[in-house]
Amino acid sequence: MSDHQVKCINKADRYNPWERITHIGGTNGDGTRWKITQESAIDGIKTGKWRFWVAGKPDSAWVIVRTSQYGHDYLTTEADGESQNNLLNLPECP
Repeated sequence: MSDHQVKCINKADRYNPWERITHIGGTNGDGTRWKITQESAIDGIKTGKWRFWVAGKPDSAWVIVRTSQYGHDYLTTEADGESQNNLLNLPECP
C-alpha cells in the first residue's frame, strides 16, 4: 500500500459545493504530477492498493470512501475537527 497526498481535485461543477468529484491529483516525489479518476481512487482504496490524505491545519485527514443514500460510492475525508470536508476545499487540478 502506498500513501499519496491529494493536492487538487476536479468537480463536474467547480462552484457547486455539493457536486461530485471527478478526479483527484497530487505530485510525485520526482515533482511530476499525477491525476486519477474518482472511480480509480475508490477502487484503489477499497483494494488496499493506495491510501490518500489531505494536509490540514493543524492535522491532516485520510481520504475515505462513503456510500450515498442512493448507493453511490464517493470520496470524502475523515472528520478532522477543522472542516466539513477538506477534500472539497482543494484547488482545481490542471
